[in-house]
Amino acid sequence: MTIRENCSLAGRNTFGMDVKADCLIEFSSTEELKSILPGLERPVLMIGGGSNLLFTSDYRGTVLHSAITHIDVLGETEDCLHVRVGSGVVWDDFVAWCAVNGLWGVENLSAIPGEVGASAVQNIGAYGVEAKDVIDTVQTVCLADCSERDFSNRECRYAYRQSVFKNELKGQYAVTYVIFKLSKVPRSRLGYGALEQEVERMGGPTLGNIRNAVIGIRESKLPDPKVLGNAGSFFMNPVITEQEFRVLRESYPDVPSYPAPGGMVKVPAGWLIEQAGWKGRSLGPAAVYERQALVLVNRGGATGADIIRLADAIIREVKEKFGITLSTEVNYI
Repeated sequence: MTIRENCSLAGRNTFGMDVKADCLIEFSSTEELKSILPGLERPVLMIGGGSNLLFTSDYRGTVLHSAITHIDVLGETEDCLHVRVGSGVVWDDFVAWCAVNGLWGVENLSAIPGEVGASAVQNIGAYGVEAKDVIDTVQTVCLADCSERDFSNRECRYAYRQSVFKNELKGQYAVTYVIFKLSKVPRSRLGYGALEQEVERMGGPTLGNIRNAVIGIRESKLPDPKVLGNAGSFFMNPVITEQEFRVLRESYPDVPSYPAPGGMVKVPAGWLIEQAGWKGRSLGPAAVYERQALVLVNRGGATGADIIRLADAIIREVKEKFGITLSTEVNYI
């Protein structure tokens, strides 16, 4: 366990915001976490890789970070394997481990920044796959009374980029482990055209080909946070009713869409932002990335307020043009 006071968080958030926390504590086990909770300065913020956070000021409290980084096989059948993964494991390292070991289910989520614990909170997703599709159980510790609690997939109440940990129980639990159910039988998900085409070009749907195709596509569209501060997709793709989509399509016949649960329709936020004229534009040191309109970037010296001002301007103009209100995927702290 490591404890640092008045600690800079510049290297712990992918926007590169140079803010400080009163205290930063990294724990290496469930027992360590439970031992320190009673005496912590409040409030308490649990962070992963900082890839979905926008700090707007110094954090006046304690920041917790998991350094639980081991992977344990719990059991297997002829078709699947259950594996328990520490919340501090880098997400893409876990995806790489799965590919090496012939395990299917997360290959479409290659190269998503962040850590395993956050994947269960955010329900990360890409190319038709979400973390909820392979999560069996989320193991946690209650920050208030140090009790341990296991959440089943159903209890996590997963939806598009949502979970109980982002809503009713926000800030109440620290994730220590995530148990995944992975397939030993090939089960490729290639519903997105660009991915399917790239995988076929590489020779077909093997784990390695799918992973490499996803990485290549993401690298062609998304900036490296080490070079240009960003949090990946800043906005969620809006989900609208079929009637709302028909009205939208009357004015914009080329609007792309994807089916969503409950007969709803998902519209790409990046398309809406680009059509509103924001792709590549900036407000001061905050900008919309020129290759992907979903991504807001720190061009150097931007504050959290600068990023929010840009986001608010985009939300306002998309609403005015399309009648659709964008929601942020990034959490403001």
